[in-house]
Amino acid sequence: MSSVSLALFIFGVCYLVIITERIHKTIVALFGAAVMIGLGVLSQDEAFYSHEFGVDYNVVFLLIGMMVIVNIVRETGLFEVLAIWAAQRADAKPFRLLVLLSLLTAGLSAMLDNVTTILLMAPVTLSITKRLELNPIAFLVTEVLASNIGGTATLVGDPPNIMIASKAELGYLDFLEVLAPVVMIIMAVFIVSIWGLFGRNMTVAPHLRSAVLALSSRDAVPDRPFLHRCLWLLGIINVGFCLHSLIHLEPATIALLGASAFMLLGHARRKPEDGEELSYLTDVEWKTIFFFIGLFILVGGLVKVGVIRYLADQLVVATQGNLGGATMAVLWGSALLSAAVDNIPYVAAMNPLIVDLARSLHPEISDYAELVHQPDILPLWWALALGACLGGNGTLIGASANVVMVDIARKAGYRISFWQFFKFGFPVMIGSTLISSLYLWFLFLR
Repeated sequence: MSSVSLALFIFGVCYLVIITERIHKTIVALFGAAVMIGLGVLSQDEAFYSHEFGVDYNVVFLLIGMMVIVNIVRETGLFEVLAIWAAQRADAKPFRLLVLLSLLTAGLSAMLDNVTTILLMAPVTLSITKRLELNPIAFLVTEVLASNIGGTATLVGDPPNIMIASKAELGYLDFLEVLAPVVMIIMAVFIVSIWGLFGRNMTVAPHLRSAVLALSSRDAVPDRPFLHRCLWLLGIINVGFCLHSLIHLEPATIALLGASAFMLLGHARRKPEDGEELSYLTDVEWKTIFFFIGLFILVGGLVKVGVIRYLADQLVVATQGNLGGATMAVLWGSALLSAAVDNIPYVAAMNPLIVDLARSLHPEISDYAELVHQPDILPLWWALALGACLGGNGTLIGASANVVMVDIARKAGYRISFWQFFKFGFPVMIGSTLISSLYLWFLFLR
């Protein structure tokens, strides 16, 4: 069996088992990753140390750092305060609350990133839906879809955008100017669609509404000075995320520095017994972390044998010379493939392909910035960004935020299956990609 066939077989079997949910996805991903290495599709060095094929430790340590931070912030009562604020602003009416939380999630995702936002918003959602005796699954799924949409709008909202910005030499304002308008359109359509899905069926008993509206956020904060210190530290960390390219620190490093500072803050406050401070680490969702490690290696095998690059080549080469066809092929191909595999290695394969295409179409241009900003190349960058980011809504494993949300729900006692997520997420992905198609045509192709 060739290395290509072997990699496809291993990935396909693992994917099918994850879909059936007969075995926990973390076990499947780690087993598949071990088989990839054991059968020589990837070497151990490539799996663990290669930037191109191996584990993306930026994502792994960003997740670990943010999970530690959220575990400590939970003790301040901040999530309860936000939950009470959201419920009272929505007059404790379920659909208004759903819309408010979705818009808040999308906005935070644009400023931070979608994984961090879900880590912050999921506890808020679980808290307020518990008080109103509502099933949180509709809220959590809606919020994670909104987070992936909102994260598309800015350079820092989703890791693929950071990668594209670096390769295409595009700035924060470029992303905001081109992508923010279509994201706002998509969010408006999304809100209308969730009214049709959930709006008519959500009700809350009058006595629960009255009880929530009578709550005081002050009562939810056990230690106000500790809350204030945590808020200052959260603010510093978020500024670090926004300025990471200027201060030459990766988001993972900022998250780990922040997590360490938060643990010191928590230790100084509680004066725990020996070893008790490590509860901040034991509460990390390690099953989620190891799932991502396995998934990175599985997808890295596909990248190593050239499957991802081959698919990317076919998307662009099939329509070479036709700007409209190439743009739509990149957009829709990126959306569908990013729903099936992690979008980070996919974008890593597509970036050099678009640069190569630019060189073949404009051999007379030697200046790199001028080359990648040509009018017939720029739409391809935006199509790649929209497709890769919005495609994450297609399946449960299409985006890191989806996996994090599902594991938070499971820990709280609510199971969200692959097909349950697919039923809501895939239509949203198709609809948002269709809107993006019309937007790109209007902006660049008409």
